[in-house]
Amino acid sequence: MKGVLLVNLGSPKSTDPKDVKTYLGEFLMDERVIDLPKLLRTILVKGIILNTRPKQSAKAYAKIWWDEGSPLIVLSERLQNKVDDMTSVPISLAMRYGEPSIKNGLQELYDQGVTDVLLVPLYPQYAMATTETIIVLAEELRDQFFPKINFTVVPPFYNHPDYVTVLARSIADKLDHVDYEHLLFSYHGVPERHIRKSDITNSHCKIDGSCCQTPSKAHQFCYRHQCYETTRLVGEKLGLKEGTFSTSFQSRLGFDPWLKPYTDRTIEKLAKDGIKKMAIATPAFVSDCLETLEEIAMEGEEIFHENGGKDFHFIPCINDRQDWVKTLSRWIDEWANQPVKDTKAS
Repeated sequence: MKGVLLVNLGSPKSTDPKDVKTYLGEFLMDERVIDLPKLLRTILVKGIILNTRPKQSAKAYAKIWWDEGSPLIVLSERLQNKVDDMTSVPISLAMRYGEPSIKNGLQELYDQGVTDVLLVPLYPQYAMATTETIIVLAEELRDQFFPKINFTVVPPFYNHPDYVTVLARSIADKLDHVDYEHLLFSYHGVPERHIRKSDITNSHCKIDGSCCQTPSKAHQFCYRHQCYETTRLVGEKLGLKEGTFSTSFQSRLGFDPWLKPYTDRTIEKLAKDGIKKMAIATPAFVSDCLETLEEIAMEGEEIFHENGGKDFHFIPCINDRQDWVKTLSRWIDEWANQPVKDTKAS
């Protein structure tokens, strides 16, 4: 029997600093998020970050928390329920960090008789700290607790025509009656070393301004290339003129080089350069969350206004839009109608 496990990032249980600390501890101790040797990672996370950041993050979460709970969890549940109504196989939901856990999601499917699971990381672009860590943990849990389960993993869909159409339409819907001068595509940042570590050629990724446009097998796992490609494809779909849109990266942590240009500095520069009306989309996220609702919609707007900008238009993620629900449901049904592969993982 077939079934689907949708997996998103996760969220604290509440805005209480203790719950935020627990969540951040699990998240930041992941070796694919902070890829330092375990001793150094432990000193950094448990010795420094978890003693300073939870209260600050708790205040940020409190700004965007809904009556129903964490926006990311609520929106993911809405997506799950809508997809479940439109598909012919069981649909479960899990979070990489926090609850509901991937183990619980797999158990829920297994208890229904599912032995062939479509694993759907809800990230359009591939990255060590997102798609890869989900797959690795799911496989570890499968090997330990669910040896009869087979996995099929949905590949990154950053350039899938269906996804590009949905994303472009979501942007157009928001901007249809809005006057703006520049559209910024802001993606979650990662350390530059993550890009090089993901380079299966061990030589292509130079982060030099040209490697992402030069065809290579490395692009299969290159987050930077996939972000720029999403921007390019959506720009073409919307018929945007060169110079009226650009790409940036947000949410850097620590002092190591992260992908540039940085979103906060880009917003500041746009305002200082005379842009009075801007819009911003966040295509690295399927569901709105702290990084979109607080960091972009609140902090980003504040930066823009402080530096002379006037109108700031935040574009929500695709969340549980009906066209996204239909697209995801169609992908699932296409997979569900294929013969079951007699393999442990694919």
